[in-house]
Amino acid sequence: MGADEPVLDAPVDRFDLAARPQTAVSAGAPTPAPALILGADDDLSAHVALAESLAAAAMTLDALATAQQAFDGIELKKGARNFCFADGNPAARVLILGEAPGDEEDRQGRPFVGRSGQLLDRMFDAVGLSRRAVDAEQALYITNVLAWRPPGNRDPQPDEIAVSLPFVRRHIELAAPDLIVLMGNIACDAAIGRRGILRLRGTWVQAFGRPALPMTHPAYLLRNPPAKREAWADLLSLSARLDGAA
Repeated sequence: MGADEPVLDAPVDRFDLAARPQTAVSAGAPTPAPALILGADDDLSAHVALAESLAAAAMTLDALATAQQAFDGIELKKGARNFCFADGNPAARVLILGEAPGDEEDRQGRPFVGRSGQLLDRMFDAVGLSRRAVDAEQALYITNVLAWRPPGNRDPQPDEIAVSLPFVRRHIELAAPDLIVLMGNIACDAAIGRRGILRLRGTWVQAFGRPALPMTHPAYLLRNPPAKREAWADLLSLSARLDGAA
């Protein structure tokens, strides 16, 4: 509009401090206290502590599912469609611990029901184990480290695993399986603090106070069919361990 600098009606001497307007402060007005801002580490610690408290208070699997579903300390909950707690027979001798729900699991609210889940069912059917079995000797109980689907099926992040672990530990305590199958890298990371499933698979370890067998995830087997040979060897190892324990 043609204006190149602001000009007042009268000149102002900026060096004349006395002429500067002073902000009146009431002598009786309290000084506001600084706001307490939690850092990311403090916030995570608080969420983990709450998760541990809620999990410890659950005396049944139903109570644990209710507590975990109501827990708001994990952001994934806001973007997921359904809560995926478990599937199969809670009395089963074998508990399968997977990673996190995928798209189909998120839609149905049950773990391992997509293509990977269909392959998993066929794998364990081959050694006489099924999530549909009523008899605990032939039954499977299936759950995941995370109960909510990560967006885009990305890997769970360390903080998401940390706030989920108290519920996983309590879940395993209440289900009390004889053996655990750690299905994939995330399950191994959560249970034994290690990754590298191609090195870990087939070797029995201790996880959550129980014998555990790391296995390659069915999703990996779908992408790499030749790896099914090693998976079959792991299934035979699991079957032999069950027979020996019996």
